[in-house]
Amino acid sequence: MAEQPLLLTLDQGTTSSRAAVYSADGRRLLSRSAPLQNSYPADGWVEQHPEAIWQSQLAAMAALEQALTPEQRRAVAACGIANQRETTVLWQRHDSTPLGPAIVWQDGRTAPLCQAWKRQGLEPLIRARTGLLADPYFSASKILWLLEHHQASARARAGELAFGTVDSWLLWKLSGGRRHATDRSNASRTLLMDLERGCWDGQLAQAMAIPEPLLPELLPCAHPFGVIEPGLPFAGVPITAMLGDQQAATLGQGCLQPGQAKCTYGTGAFLVINTGSRPRRSELGLLSTYGWTDPAGASTYCLEGSLMNAGAAIQWLRDGLGLIERADQVNGLASGAPARSGLMLVPAFTGWGTPHWDPLARGLLIGITRDTNAALLARASLEGIALAVANLVQLADEALATPLAELAADGGAAAADLLLQAQADATGLPVRRRADLESTGRGVALLAGVQAGVVASLAAWQEGPEDPPAQLFQPAISAAERRQWLERWQEALRRSLAWHSGGGQAE
Repeated sequence: MAEQPLLLTLDQGTTSSRAAVYSADGRRLLSRSAPLQNSYPADGWVEQHPEAIWQSQLAAMAALEQALTPEQRRAVAACGIANQRETTVLWQRHDSTPLGPAIVWQDGRTAPLCQAWKRQGLEPLIRARTGLLADPYFSASKILWLLEHHQASARARAGELAFGTVDSWLLWKLSGGRRHATDRSNASRTLLMDLERGCWDGQLAQAMAIPEPLLPELLPCAHPFGVIEPGLPFAGVPITAMLGDQQAATLGQGCLQPGQAKCTYGTGAFLVINTGSRPRRSELGLLSTYGWTDPAGASTYCLEGSLMNAGAAIQWLRDGLGLIERADQVNGLASGAPARSGLMLVPAFTGWGTPHWDPLARGLLIGITRDTNAALLARASLEGIALAVANLVQLADEALATPLAELAADGGAAAADLLLQAQADATGLPVRRRADLESTGRGVALLAGVQAGVVASLAAWQEGPEDPPAQLFQPAISAAERRQWLERWQEALRRSLAWHSGGGQAE
């Protein structure tokens, strides 16, 4: 009896790389991961080494291939790549040597460049063409910083250098330097893609002094991107889908209809709402972004609220303060403290995203008393994440004709029950958590499978009951309590803004 086809996913994240195989009916059969280190050379700077990103992903692939049976290995029919978005890599085309570090999506060093673009009057054009803002979060200013820092603009214009977000860098390495391409979901996060036309915007690139020869070929998200090079794990497997991690998680959560929403609690937190076949614009700090292209060529767009730090607060409790040894211990520690104690943590360690877009914001802990202890700090960390996301939900409700009815949750930090209960309390919405928190890999596996002809449609994996079933967290506080809690949170958040400017709280 022939083996049923399997789907390989590569999920390259901010702190780890994963590789997994999925069955054609959507079950994750096996996965492996490898860690990835970040460095923080200055306040607000976050870097990775491009070769370390590749080696981390390669290690996860090798471990997974070794864990499969020969029959399973032969059954792998297609590969999908999901990745941390906006992180920027430049490399030499002739030998693949990186031009300096990868500047991570959280990095805020390019705030002066973004301010200069605003002074030049570029932001209205950026908003209109890309659905985004002139902010260090996105790739364009990172590209320019690397070119200027390495005095490499002439080489870029001559076609000697290549730019890529992490998907493009991995594709280059997996294909042995044969393919320099990206997909629309990742390109839509660079400040360089026309959102409605789905192509690079030459006018924006010229205005930002970014040489167009740097840019990868821009392709639909479901597409024959290439084949894994001989000598690598899973050699010969075709790569049939690429998606930014948040778009992949949205697809993996089954948010196929307009108005359906998920929040991923990873290093950051990202609320993404399906808005259908046309971009939906927001004047409230939410981002209009590309969702995915299905194999028939149809586009889905999304609204997104982005927070730079969420699970990073839990990592800080573990690595910075030593209050826990493992991230999964945070729920137990926090359970020793009451909810809504008055202690609040604003996790603005590397700036703030939606709605303020302030790279100069910094973390704030307020409400400390003589009896503040580790349990209270852990509880405040989880509640700070939930309150920040609740603010995003409020903005989404204002931007959409119909308020959200439910929130799907995934990502590593979503394993904490107290976080999701706080999320339900802070939003007034039911919060649904699937048994498998790795929705990113599931989403890109689904798209790769449909493109490869292994899965019938994007709706195929929604059929039938989940096993085990999803868990639902219901709001447990009154509307008055919620309103008071959110008002206090807004005051704490306000005090954290513009701190790194030296001027204290924002006006």
